[in-house]
Amino acid sequence: MDYNNDIEYVTAEGLREIKEELEQLTTVKRDELSEKLRIAIQQGDLKENADYHDAKEQQGFVEARIRDLEDVVRRAKIIAPPTRSDSVHMGSTVTVTEEGYDDEETYKIVGAQQADPSKGMISNESPIGKALLGAKKGQTVEFQSPGGTIRFTVLAIK
Repeated sequence: MDYNNDIEYVTAEGLREIKEELEQLTTVKRDELSEKLRIAIQQGDLKENADYHDAKEQQGFVEARIRDLEDVVRRAKIIAPPTRSDSVHMGSTVTVTEEGYDDEETYKIVGAQQADPSKGMISNESPIGKALLGAKKGQTVEFQSPGGTIRFTVLAIK
């Protein structure tokens, strides 16, 4: 399956979390930084005012994050739960074993915004995500990692 790079694929839960973060940043965080800046400006000389420079830097980061999140929401396409589990799709949960190892690993294929490998959520754009998309149970897929070629065998798809 071919995925459009202009679309930001997210689960319904992921979109909800993104919107919550956006709401937090545009209301609470903006107000906090505005107050910090107001107080820092009242301190006088802005050239050597560390509080002012810190608040301005934080404000820049927050505004950039807001723009990024607004862009994600605008381009978001919710990943529908897979209707069949005979092959790996966006939203699928895949159990695999790496060639040469006995341990099973389970990954959920999500969009880049939701990816969190420490929680088993891998991006459809990552090398392993790309390799797994379209794979069927029992199939071995391979991808290139910095350490060389890695092969996974698909054990289960949900």
